[in-house]
Amino acid sequence: MALGDTVDKYRKRAAIIRAGKRLRGRSETPPPAPFVCGVTRSGTTLLRLMLDSHPEVAIPGETHWVPKLIKAFERSKQSGEDAAALVIDHKRWGDFHLDGAELREKIVALDPVTAADAIRTFYMTYAEREGKTRYGDKTPGYVKEMRRIQRVLPEAHFVHIIRDGRDVSLSHLRMNWGPESYAESARLWRNRIRKARKMAPDVNHYMEVRFEELVGDTEGVLRRVCDFIELEFDPVMLDYHERAEGRLAEKARDLPRKNRPDQPAETRLESHKLAKEPPRADRINMWRERMTPEEIAEYEAVAGDMLVALGYELSTDAGRERAQAKGATAPA
Repeated sequence: MALGDTVDKYRKRAAIIRAGKRLRGRSETPPPAPFVCGVTRSGTTLLRLMLDSHPEVAIPGETHWVPKLIKAFERSKQSGEDAAALVIDHKRWGDFHLDGAELREKIVALDPVTAADAIRTFYMTYAEREGKTRYGDKTPGYVKEMRRIQRVLPEAHFVHIIRDGRDVSLSHLRMNWGPESYAESARLWRNRIRKARKMAPDVNHYMEVRFEELVGDTEGVLRRVCDFIELEFDPVMLDYHERAEGRLAEKARDLPRKNRPDQPAETRLESHKLAKEPPRADRINMWRERMTPEEIAEYEAVAGDMLVALGYELSTDAGRERAQAKGATAPA
């Protein structure tokens, strides 16, 4: 090996070591923290509210900034002011209703500041505000960032909730921010789940939950999730809907969006109105009545293979042809 190559090798190794010191926390690793994730409109809010109802766990609304903060520390050393500003200046900050000056003071006081401890400081400040001792997260898109988050927060236990994509598409097409066609929705759903499952073997703590099972056997599923995160099941979780309105009220503000009109508070709250009710069985297999045969075929022609792989029944030749072409088989 040439001398120049050897020098480059050691420089890269040293850079990795320095980055690791900037990322990992100096404090003891907290108890397991549920990170609820998955394709949007798959039931992540429902599961978040159930877990958040536990007397020990507080889960804020979607954060979105965690990977960005980690990447900043991966690139270079960050001051406490830098880390605090990244959190407080994020467009989602207003959803958490925390004192920015207080959080900045706590993060700046970290010595040295690391990505892990800065993130944990935010979560624990939020949990303490709610009178809780443990935290979690609910940001659907973190299903794409599991490896990066795990490297920094080993306590992160990812709960990937999966719902029949055809029902997901019905919800997608009602939103003013999501896919605009069944084919586009199918592509997003299939690709997001495929990438998550491909990543799963590299994730230390990963489990899948089906929306249909969460609705049909709520206590059974919650007990499994509680076992996964080493938390004693509490029946109060089944009454999540009694406090859901108050928890969702955090989102009662217009959300700034880049290059688009702000998302009105009313729209944000409306999108989660069903989470204020007990689980409803009529939210399962809605596609059978609400989608036309042509719309079902459009969806299944794109995602038929993933539907089969997950054990969902196909209803069109287009879906069966897609599954056959991709060699998809139903789970045993």
